[in-house]
This record gives sequence, C-alpha cells and structure tokens, in this order.
Amino acid sequence: MGVISYSQEYTSAVTPLRMFKALILDSHNVIPKIVPGGIKSMEFIEGDGGVGSIKQTNFGESAHIKYTKHKIDALDMENFYCKYTLIESDVKFDKIDFVVYEVKFIASDNGGCVCKMTSEYHSKDNAELKEDDIKQGKDRAMGLYKSVEDYLLTNPNVCA
Repeated sequence: MGVISYSQEYTSAVTPLRMFKALILDSHNVIPKIVPGGIKSMEFIEGDGGVGSIKQTNFGESAHIKYTKHKIDALDMENFYCKYTLIESDVKFDKIDFVVYEVKFIASDNGGCVCKMTSEYHSKDNAELKEDDIKQGKDRAMGLYKSVEDYLLTNPNVCA
C-alpha cells in the first residue's frame, strides 16, 4: 500500500473557533443548511461527535455519490484540530483503500484564520494515484470551505 499526501491552505476572515464549529463540531447542523442541494443530511450513526464517532454524510440527488462515512480519530477542541478517516462510501474506489484527513484552524493576525488541511490517500496494492484523480475532491473541499465562510460572515451569530 502506498501513501500519497496532499496539503492545502485556505485563508478565512472568520475566527478559528467559528470555522471549527461550523466545519467540524456542528457540521451536521450547519452544512446541510448551507449547501442543501449538495448535502442532504449529516448524522452520527455511532457516538456523539467525540473520538471514535462515525458520521454519515448523505449527498443530494445530483451528486455522483450517495453517502460517505467518516470515523473521528482525533479531536482537539482547544487547538481547533480534527483528524478523521473515510471508512466507507457507496462509490467503490479502484485505486484507494482509505483516506485520512487532518484539519487545523490557526488564528491569523487579521482576526480570521488559516485552515490547514492534509489528505493522505492510501492506495490499494501500490496503485499509482495521479493529481487529476485527487483534484476534484480537493476543489470540492475548497468550495465547501468558501461557502461556509460566506455563510458565517453573513450570519455573525451562527457558531459564535
């Protein structure tokens, strides 16, 4: 099994606490409101949101994927950090065994934050993964972060 890591950063005008709450702690309530056509619902099917919990995301009718399940591996609320693993999906990946994500929100000098994201793609049988294979998922993640940021800026009481 090979491991390919990709990192990206997103600078936001929103505080790390609010972004962490919206994208991690309260995502099951916030995200379906922001992108109802893309994500129909998010729910914990095991646990209460802490380490070991499993969250299922159900996608909208137009999505190429119906659901994913993620297990929360680490959660540090004081440092706005979360690590979680994609453990199941209705889409069968021919080259990917599983994906581990790490997200950290760091305060910036302007009152906002820098969102640092790392994705580790664990390939099956040392299959070669290409940037194009990963790019769509990275672009969707960045689009979601931007949508959440816009929503939080427009609604200053949400996740405050």
